[in-house]
Amino acid sequence: MLAHRVLVQTRKGPVVGIFGSQPPHLLADEDRKKVIEPKAMFIDVGAMDGFDVVKKLGIRKGDFVTPISDFQIMSNNKLYLAKAFDNRIACALVCDVLSAIKPKTLAGPLFGVGSVQEEVGLRGATTSAWAVDPDLALIIDVGIARDTPGSEGGAEERLGSGVSIGVFDAGMIPHKSFLQLVIDTAEKNKIKYHLSSMERGATDGGRVHMSRSGVPAVSIGPAVRYIHSHNSIFARSDYDATLKLALAVIKRLDEKTVAGLIGMTRGAKPAAKAGKK
Repeated sequence: MLAHRVLVQTRKGPVVGIFGSQPPHLLADEDRKKVIEPKAMFIDVGAMDGFDVVKKLGIRKGDFVTPISDFQIMSNNKLYLAKAFDNRIACALVCDVLSAIKPKTLAGPLFGVGSVQEEVGLRGATTSAWAVDPDLALIIDVGIARDTPGSEGGAEERLGSGVSIGVFDAGMIPHKSFLQLVIDTAEKNKIKYHLSSMERGATDGGRVHMSRSGVPAVSIGPAVRYIHSHNSIFARSDYDATLKLALAVIKRLDEKTVAGLIGMTRGAKPAAKAGKK
């Protein structure tokens, strides 16, 4: 965060600021060697004696702070750069899926969900899964690209490697039969993919798959560099591969296929429900 420009979203409008801290010249030698913790930082919005930021700018506790980081196509025009691709990418993909799908071709209703507060406890996933009560869930999130200096392992998880299909994360081990269907679909349609895992961190699937009596779920998405930072990078080809796979999987979910998958977890055929979701 340090030295990044931000916008404080106040009731009077956005206010430009910058993350600041004590300069190293004023720190003791032992403190200069330490990583500066967020609690030691502050946002400088141009305060000075005689300038009341509360009255003049309308700043108050609870105002959101967003980094200033405009979207940009890089010099390598296959790569895109901007903030919060985790998880604006998934929101865009869900919109593209819903735009491309023809409802009459589906075995049942399709819900696209943009959930809130995933990073602070999968909260939106919990409430939305309860409300929708889906038979199956295709979780669209991002993978972690490991193609930068210092990254260890996961050489296949790199920009341009196609869609990441999650086989394990800290919140969910995917439904094996549904996972195999997703992999088979990628191979059948010659969609570039790789298998990914994440020891620390999870997706909304961590709550969705435990909703009510259980929901078979699989996570897919493009690999992204520098997630959880003010600037991240992904490859457009990986986005397109994710979209193609999501559409292909959804088209395969006819009534018989869904019945076979959810029968393993719920012990009942979907005919008992009003419609497949």
